[in-house]
Amino acid sequence: VQLVESGGGLVQPGGSLRLSCAASGFTFSRSTMTWFRQAPGKERELVAVITSTGGSTNYADSVKGRFTISRDNAKNMVYLQMNSLGPEDTAVYYCNARLYDIWGQGTQVTVSS
Repeated sequence: VQLVESGGGLVQPGGSLRLSCAASGFTFSRSTMTWFRQAPGKERELVAVITSTGGSTNYADSVKGRFTISRDNAKNMVYLQMNSLGPEDTAVYYCNARLYDIWGQGTQVTVSS
């Protein structure tokens, strides 16, 4: 039972990254999936949510219009496309399977010139 995030890294302001989260060991298609992030010295913040079928999504105000969450239930994958990144987006990003309270280990995103 695990979630494994990938796709983080160093990107310049204004750039883009696509995070991926691979699920295994549980019935992925049953769970709402979320992306959280945690910046140094700050609390973990909910970034984006997608329902089990992908039919509904929701975003934090701070990322609305810049980030897009999606999923592929056939591949047990959830994604976070991040555009127009700024230094305020620097954080460790985690995916979470809400139904099962499963968390990944996180992937670091650093936005800096």
